[in-house]
Amino acid sequence: MITTYIYTFGSILVVSLISFIGIFTLAIKEEVLRKYIFIFISIAVGALLGDSFIHLIPEAFADTTNQVLTSVLIIAGILFFFILEKFLHWHHHGEDKEDTHIHPVGKLVLFSDGVHNFMDGMIIAASFLVSIPVGLATTLAVILHEIPQEIGDFAVLLHSGYTKQRALWLNFLSALTAIAGAIVLFSLGEVAEASTSWFLPIAAGGFIYIALADLIPELQKTKEARYSIMQILAVVAGVLAMVALTFLE
Repeated sequence: MITTYIYTFGSILVVSLISFIGIFTLAIKEEVLRKYIFIFISIAVGALLGDSFIHLIPEAFADTTNQVLTSVLIIAGILFFFILEKFLHWHHHGEDKEDTHIHPVGKLVLFSDGVHNFMDGMIIAASFLVSIPVGLATTLAVILHEIPQEIGDFAVLLHSGYTKQRALWLNFLSALTAIAGAIVLFSLGEVAEASTSWFLPIAAGGFIYIALADLIPELQKTKEARYSIMQILAVVAGVLAMVALTFLE
């Protein structure tokens, strides 16, 4: 069992370090980065929608015997994140002046990504309980899944007003919730593993809300044909990255 713990938490640490993939942007002037940030936001849209409709929702329906309940949970996820963003907007207007430049969508992405990483931790831990090879294969799939999403998340945090350094640090802290997910799985076993049938549709609803309500409206502000084509291609790239992962499952 000790070996399983070592492999699990070692793998989660590697996955968490993927959150620093945005560090390559530190060599780029911030003005240039913000000018082309829409490309990464477009990738985030594709990754979030692709993850929801290609991975999370099909998995949620595969693990349930009550499809109506699963559908309601997806809607509940959308409404939950709608209410959460409302709360963040209210909190946003009540903050001190020094923090009012931070757009609430940044906090929403951190929260949503934290929930998603928590579930990734549970999945990785459960895989290593099956066998080390299965655990390693799952870890690789999660890493490939995280790369486009973390680039997109980093871009959204910058777009929300965070500095590059703070965005990297907050993204990393959000990634560490995977450790909590693994601890819960190991502590509660089958009970925690069964609860993923509730987490998956709610997380999917949250990702759908963020992509459609927050990110796509930002992309619609771009009117030039050349940039619009780049946006579409980037969204497709994000979706294709999620499709490619199905071959590893």
